[in-house]
Amino acid sequence: IWSQTFTSCVTLGNRCSPFPLSALVPVTVVCLGLFAVGVSGNVVTVLLIRRYRDMRTTTNLYLGSMAVSDLLILLGLPFDLYRLWRSRPWVFGQLLCRLSHYLSEGCTYASLLHITALSVERYLAICYPLRARVLITRRRVRALIAVLWAVALLSAGPFFFLVGVEQDPAPDRTTRPSAGTPSQDAPSGSHLDVLRVMLWVTTAYFFLPMLCLSVLYGLIGRALWRSRAPLQGQAVTGREKDHRQTVRVLVVVVLAFIVCWLPFHVGRIIYINTKDSRTMHFSQYFNIVALQLFYLSASINPVLYNLISKKYRAAAYKLLLARQSGGKGSGTRDLASWLKTNIDEECLYFGWRCVTFNHY
Repeated sequence: IWSQTFTSCVTLGNRCSPFPLSALVPVTVVCLGLFAVGVSGNVVTVLLIRRYRDMRTTTNLYLGSMAVSDLLILLGLPFDLYRLWRSRPWVFGQLLCRLSHYLSEGCTYASLLHITALSVERYLAICYPLRARVLITRRRVRALIAVLWAVALLSAGPFFFLVGVEQDPAPDRTTRPSAGTPSQDAPSGSHLDVLRVMLWVTTAYFFLPMLCLSVLYGLIGRALWRSRAPLQGQAVTGREKDHRQTVRVLVVVVLAFIVCWLPFHVGRIIYINTKDSRTMHFSQYFNIVALQLFYLSASINPVLYNLISKKYRAAAYKLLLARQSGGKGSGTRDLASWLKTNIDEECLYFGWRCVTFNHY
């Protein structure tokens, strides 16, 4: 989605100076690091959920689907780096240009919808646990995930036709009039009208989930705060600390969501309203920061799972141990034994309330 705003299949020509090496090299190093961490981490997440039945909770079904979405997003990173270093010619063809942008946009929508749906589930599980046991089942979650993907891909459909490769007047050069071209010329003609419509769509996909997350986590925090029992001594102190930690984590999640996604939307709004070369020059460097934050959002989830979830760490350890030993049976048995012993102490990611994983 970031690539439509900045690194599209567009020629710079002589109208826009390329980024200096002092900017390109650090950005490339950061992006390659994010690519390595994101691909390996998301692949591990998918393998864990596929291999271990104990990991196939309703929450983890969302997280596994999000990992697939993040992997598809990360596949577009090499093309973005190519466009940063060599804006023309675009050598990968018309179909790959359109498909890479469409998948990036659609997978971004899917991730946002997954985060929102997962937050609704956590709200129900924490605030209405008895009702959640009836409403939230694996079958319903799988069906909902399929619907979320369908809605996301259909919403991103116009981008497949909006982007493309066009021949530059100069020989052997390609260009594409799309959102966020690092050119000093603002978009023109019918493209501007289409871009404005899609701008509203993508902006809605950001601000509506952000509003929903803020409200849901606010309600979750209030429910946890009000559910404090009148305990005495160390029990009340420990519970008080748990509540405060939960509220802090909820605030961090919302802030991380804003930090990773807001720059992209601001950059797209800046571009669509660009009327002079000075603003476009600022937009270039603003979006080079948004690029790194965009791919950070697709890479950070496995890191968070590893930091927050004992269950994820144990499963990852057993998976890697089984890979090294070349056997599957012992790794699976050890994981099941560990889960049986520790399942009651595990805190759900995005829930931050200790509940057993086999509720649903």
